[in-house]
Amino acid sequence: MAKLSVERKAAAAKKAGDAKGGKRVIASNRKARHNYAVLEVFEAGVVLTGTEVKSLRDGNASMADAFATVDDGEVWLRNLHIPEYHHGTWTNHPVRRNRKLLLHRRQIDMLVGKIRDGNLTLVPLSMYFLDGKVKVELALARGKQTHDKRQDIARRDAQRDVIRELGRRTKGKI
Repeated sequence: MAKLSVERKAAAAKKAGDAKGGKRVIASNRKARHNYAVLEVFEAGVVLTGTEVKSLRDGNASMADAFATVDDGEVWLRNLHIPEYHHGTWTNHPVRRNRKLLLHRRQIDMLVGKIRDGNLTLVPLSMYFLDGKVKVELALARGKQTHDKRQDIARRDAQRDVIRELGRRTKGKI
């Protein structure tokens, strides 16, 4: 009887994407790759409270206005919107509080140097569960100008047309 409940728990964890080796995306910043040229990508852990994790397990988060800063040798994620947990009580968390990101000291020092030297910023790309822990994919990025965005769109459209035309040519020959 106890074995059955263990199997049910394992099945529920696997379904939720939190089983070992599972990666389940919670939220992604879709505009980040459009507005920024991504130079490097880092994976960082996030310091969260209990109700924040429960709300994230429900799939609730918005990264639309989120950004990261380095203050006093610590990396902070700002403006990330995690709504209150609907079953929470007075212990619920503030919706847009600053959350600490967990990175290695060498990575933080490298980020500080690159941000100070160039016109670079830290942008969160996505948030996901990895082995039951919440992770953020953080990008060191440079802002794109309008003409760069237009060139990227034109390049993507041209590539799509080439693939479409190649598909038409191979269908007639088979």
